Amino acid sequence: MAKKEASTENGFSFTRSASSNARNGLARIQTHTNTPEVCHDDSTPPVRAQTIHDLHSLQKKKSSAPSTPITSSSATSPFSTILEEERQRLQLQSISASLASLTRETGPKVVRGDPASKVVTHHHHDHHYITPTFDASDSALKFTHVLYNLSPAELYEQAIKYEKGSFITATGALATLSGAKTGRSPRDKRVVKDESTEHDLWWGKGSPNIEMDEHTFLINRERAVDYLNSLEKVFVNDQFLNWDPEHRIKVRIVSARAYHSLFMHNMCIRPTPEELEEFGTPDFTIYNAGQFPCNRYTHHMTSSTSIDINIARKEMVILGTQYAGEMKKGLFSVMHYLMPKRNILSLHSGCNMGKNGDVALFFGLSGTGKTTLSTDHNRYLIGDDEHCWSENGVSNIEGGCYAKCVDLSREKEPDIWNAIKFGTVVENVVFDEHTREVDFSDKSVTENTRAAYPIEYIPNAKIPCVAPHPKNVILLACDAFGVLPPVSKLSLAQTMYHFISGYTALVAGTEDGIKEPQATFSACFGAAFIMMHPTKYAAMLAEKMQKHGATGWLVNTGWSGGRYGVGNRIKLAYTRKIIDAIHSGSLLNAEYTKTEVFGLEIPTAIEGVPSEILDPVNTWADKKAYQDTLMKLASLFKKNFNGFISYKIGTDQSLTEEILAAGPTL
Repeated sequence: MAKKEASTENGFSFTRSASSNARNGLARIQTHTNTPEVCHDDSTPPVRAQTIHDLHSLQKKKSSAPSTPITSSSATSPFSTILEEERQRLQLQSISASLASLTRETGPKVVRGDPASKVVTHHHHDHHYITPTFDASDSALKFTHVLYNLSPAELYEQAIKYEKGSFITATGALATLSGAKTGRSPRDKRVVKDESTEHDLWWGKGSPNIEMDEHTFLINRERAVDYLNSLEKVFVNDQFLNWDPEHRIKVRIVSARAYHSLFMHNMCIRPTPEELEEFGTPDFTIYNAGQFPCNRYTHHMTSSTSIDINIARKEMVILGTQYAGEMKKGLFSVMHYLMPKRNILSLHSGCNMGKNGDVALFFGLSGTGKTTLSTDHNRYLIGDDEHCWSENGVSNIEGGCYAKCVDLSREKEPDIWNAIKFGTVVENVVFDEHTREVDFSDKSVTENTRAAYPIEYIPNAKIPCVAPHPKNVILLACDAFGVLPPVSKLSLAQTMYHFISGYTALVAGTEDGIKEPQATFSACFGAAFIMMHPTKYAAMLAEKMQKHGATGWLVNTGWSGGRYGVGNRIKLAYTRKIIDAIHSGSLLNAEYTKTEVFGLEIPTAIEGVPSEILDPVNTWADKKAYQDTLMKLASLFKKNFNGFISYKIGTDQSLTEEILAAGPTL
């Protein structure tokens, strides 16, 4: 029989069996009869919870809702003096109205919170309130859970839990997939043509505005709203556009994906809790039902994708594409209509400001160096893509940046590289399945990989993103023909001509391997987004430049000494010296000569730049080839501009004739 040993330690009786001791070395614990039949670990204080659920409820501290308006003008706001419960009721009422079908008297039943968390976090008389749920498919009977202005951390959780293809990268960014569409669908973007927009907007050849009728829009709106109401939950963002508080636009984005909600959280201006109190009714609403296709039998539909804008209803509907950039650029198009109506110029440009308050605008198509040259560590960044120029100065439209990631490296773009961290959305990138390190050179999903992050992730960003009136307007062109000078000072008429033209040249590969330059023109350096005729924006630009004494510049970041394949690309170091000379004002005081054909004024000397490259004819060994190429490019400019000459600018044709005269002469 096994021998037993008994001992008493700390109030407990330990009985050791020799056999069991030999077997596992563990002691059997027995409680004394005069102690409770429960063992307590007295090494740490007890938690204030009786159940696991109670413990989890203690983990999350309930946010206190703000109650103080931010401005004195809020006294007129319906939300400013209302108790928190009433404010939330009105907020849900507003969201329900946004989601209302046009065929029903009221909107859907909406309730705040994640349907996965059925128990409400607050207590009342020691009872938990259960959020009611229905399995019925009829949207009139079910509750739609609204996830309202969630934080990035909450949106991460939603994406990781419920959206396939969502991962956290090694640097903390959220990697997502945009589905079958990895870029914008410009041929599927439509605008309602009604009595107002028929006269205000640019229609016909060359215009990005594809018309649709009101009835078709309402069919697509109903389809989107019904889809969103059929879901168990939707994400709602209430945010702002335009950092100028005097001309701020309130936008509401209703979407089905955490990815889309986080994207817009980054790209729009994020309201403070106090600003949300008085948000009220939005000025514009997006219904993003991109996971659901449009009906291809519907009039005007040419595919399963449709991005529809209705200016009169202040609404935008997205069907059949999950590419988040459609929301960003859709709102930019809307701003290209709303702002000029207020005599504010909307611009597809970068913007930075020197330490002395001198402001420069940068225009340029893809590949011209707009992002690289507008990002200057010696200057403050106002914004990288979308701006307004009002009587108050320049303001960024957005609250974030949407940067290309293809072949991104720490050495080439350190600011963008360092911005890809927690809170940033990276779209369609490829990463190591174990380390989650992103390979930005991998184009397996698409070449159009992107990162969306708040602008404050850029160290030298100026917050708020507003600045005085610009002193310099820089038009960038990557001329692969090699005949435009590295820099030219433009007259006002020349600035308008080249602004309307929006020229750059791409290098397109042919099947047999021969590569030739291909001229590309995009009116106002953003034809895909403008709503009115290009001459409208050009006239506004000229008016503001003249009023505030801004100078126009044409900077060629392309080739010198011959076209692509013969000459060499102008060194970035030289271009930076040119930009520095523009910023400092020294280039205004330089001596100038005028070129033939294009009639451009070029400086004879710039510090740090070889003088021989300033006039392109000096760099070409074959002068006849230079002349032929110059005439070829001039004819391409003329051909492109023929589409604009029928439009009258101003009260008479004098301004139109002045702009035409500023173009090249053959």
